[in-house]
Amino acid sequence: MFHLAIEFARWLQSTKLGVGILESGWVYPYVQLMHFTGLSLWIGTNLLLDLRLIGVGRKLNTIPELFDALFVWNWIGFFIGIGGGFLLYSTAAITFTRNPAFQIKLGILIPLGVILHIYVQSKARQWGQAEETPGIAKLMGFVELLVWLAVVTSAILIPYFAAEP
Repeated sequence: MFHLAIEFARWLQSTKLGVGILESGWVYPYVQLMHFTGLSLWIGTNLLLDLRLIGVGRKLNTIPELFDALFVWNWIGFFIGIGGGFLLYSTAAITFTRNPAFQIKLGILIPLGVILHIYVQSKARQWGQAEETPGIAKLMGFVELLVWLAVVTSAILIPYFAAEP
C-alpha cells in the first residue's frame, strides 16, 4: 500500500502542476496563503463552536444560531485548506509521504477530526435545545479542540522530521 502512495507521489510531483508551483518564485507563497487562509477559517469556526459548547466566552448566540452562522464559512474554509494543501503536497509529494508527522496528520488526525466535527455538527441543534448544555456536548467540544490542536501540532512538526531516504 505504501508503495502505491510513493508511486502516486512520484507521479504528482513530476506533473506540470507540482513542478510549476515549486519553481515559481511567486506562486508558491500564494498557494501557502490559500492553504493557511482556508485552515484559519476551518479551525477558527470549529474553535468558536467548540468553545461555545464548552461554555467558554459570552453567550450572545444560542448554539443553533452560532452553528447556522458558521456552517457555510466552516466548510468553505475546509475546501480552500484542502485545495491549498494538495497543491503544496504536489511540490514535494515523496518527501511529505515519507514524513512521519505528515503521515500522522493526514492518515489519522485529520480523518478523526473531520468525523468528530461532522458528529458535533449533526448534534449541535439538538444540544442547543436543552436548558443547559449537555455534558456530552461539552465533552465532544473539548475532544474536538484537542484533536485540532494535535493536527496543528503535527503540521508544525513536519519540517522537524527527516524522512527516510
